[in-house]
Formats: sequence, structure tokens, C-alpha cells
Amino acid sequence: MPAASPFITLNTGSQMPTVGMGLWKISKDTVADQVYEAIKLGYRLFDGACDYGNEAEAGKGIARAISEGLVSRQDLFITSKLWCTYHKREHVKPALQRTLSDLGLDYVDLYLIHFPIALKFVPFEKRYPPEWSYEEGGPVIPENVPYQETWEAMEDLVRDGLAKNIGISNTPGAMIYDILTYAKIRPAVLQIELHPYLVRKELVDLAHSEGIAVTAYSSFGDASYQEIGMVPQGQQLVSLLKNDVVNQVSAKIGKTPAQVLLRWAVQRGCAVIPKSSNPGRLLENKDLFSFELSPEDMDAISGLDRKLIFNNPADYAKRAIWAS
Repeated sequence: MPAASPFITLNTGSQMPTVGMGLWKISKDTVADQVYEAIKLGYRLFDGACDYGNEAEAGKGIARAISEGLVSRQDLFITSKLWCTYHKREHVKPALQRTLSDLGLDYVDLYLIHFPIALKFVPFEKRYPPEWSYEEGGPVIPENVPYQETWEAMEDLVRDGLAKNIGISNTPGAMIYDILTYAKIRPAVLQIELHPYLVRKELVDLAHSEGIAVTAYSSFGDASYQEIGMVPQGQQLVSLLKNDVVNQVSAKIGKTPAQVLLRWAVQRGCAVIPKSSNPGRLLENKDLFSFELSPEDMDAISGLDRKLIFNNPADYAKRAIWAS
């Protein structure tokens, strides 16, 4: 298991901060200020995406911090993601160029394929970000684009200097093995939903064994999904932040339940990307290297596994990527 440290060395040699700030569901009205304030508090990794619809505003926060001398561009690690409608070879580079224009940057540190799902192309001028449907409110329309075609176009982004690293997201293990058969540039990072209700030991171990770093999103489990109606009903689910096991560990070591959940992932060698608008919580979320969880506590928390996926495209896009 990789050692827990403030940075993860990627297979390209790049240093990726272990703790970053995720930008999903942060409103356009507040994201510039939140990014700026997070930089003031020491955050350097920001995880965004075309689909989040707030990259232009996030870019303003980055630009402000750089212009005021808080950081240089080289101090930051900026992640974005290729959306599903841009999987064809000819659309990959324009998609990243649009992201870079919105962010006000010349390159991203990491560019991920958001989902292994190719959808019908939606022209930029028609709707951006396009979301899941070809026509707004209409059905999801798949496009027959081999993943290899998309990956090869991603590799071109590295050669063109537009992305320092490339990677994958929401990707099953069998697909990772397939990617590695043709990748000339191996994925640097796998980003997946990961929390004690979804431990994914085999998938994490697979990635690490192949030299692929893992970033965990939704570290607090259901917390990100309650307000948007994506928590399965009828499961008698106790929120992870209120779970007895998590709170017992929290009380024992004098750390918050959120810190316990984040440390559990970090101690497994994963990066984490929580978000908060509260400066105190932002500082707590970064404070993950001043303590450890005992092997017994790690096992107890992992024992909560229910193989429960909250972000499942089968539920909202009829694309069953995790079907078995």
C-alpha cells in the first residue's frame, strides 16, 4: 500500500497533492471566491470538469490568486475532464481548448475521461455544457466511438502540451486492463467514487499494481447525493458522517468524522477532493497527516462496505457501466 503523504508521485513523475478541493455542485455565483479562499488556505489541487458548468468562474478565482502573488501557475494542480459527447477523435482537442479558454490557462495538470460512455456530439454553440441529453430534456443518445480512439486523442493532448497528465474516471477493472494493451501513454490517475459504503479494494489494488494513482471522490458517501435525490430508497441507510463506527473512531482519536473518512482513503494511498465553503472545515479537511488510523480502525471502517454506488449512470442515463 502506498504511504500516506501530502503528495502522490504519478507515473509521469508529476507530483499531485493528496488533498484537493472538488468543484462539483459549487454554484457559479460562489466558485470564484471559494477557489480563491481555498488557495489562501493552502489548497493547490482543484478538481473540475466541463460538466460542472463553472470552469469560467473557477478560472477567475485562480486568476485572482495568481495576480495577487498568492501562487504561481506552477504551484497549482488543475484537473478537468472530457465530457461524454466529445469522445470522437476530432472533438477531444477542441473540448480541452474550450476548458482552457474558460479557465484562462495554457494547460491542465490532469485531464480525465469523465465516463467510459460515448454520447452523440452536441456542438459547442448549441449547448455548453451539453449534459447527458442530445436535445435538452430529451433521451440519452449513445455514439459508437471506440474507447481506444478517445484515448489516442488524449495522448495527443500530452504531446501538444495541453495536458501534463491524462487519466480515466469511473472505469471498471476489465476496461483498465484493455486500455493498458494499447496505451502508449499509460493512465496516470483513476478517479472513482470511493467511501466506506463502497470500498472497492480490488479496483484500488489493481490500479496501484499498475502504477496508476487513485483519486477518491464522494468521500462522505451519501452526503453529496441526498439533496439531488440520488440516494437509493429502502436501504435503511445511516449517513456515513453519522455512522456509529465512524463516530466511535472520531471520538477516540479526537478528529472529526469527516477527517476520519478522508484519512481512511488517504491511508489506503488515495487522493481525496472534498469541498466546503466553511474555512474551518477546509482546514480540517487538509489536516490528514498529523494522525493515523490503527489497523483495527481501518478494518472496522472498511467493514461498513455495502458495495453501494451513488453515482451510477444506469440510474439516470441508462448506461450500466457497472453491470455484472
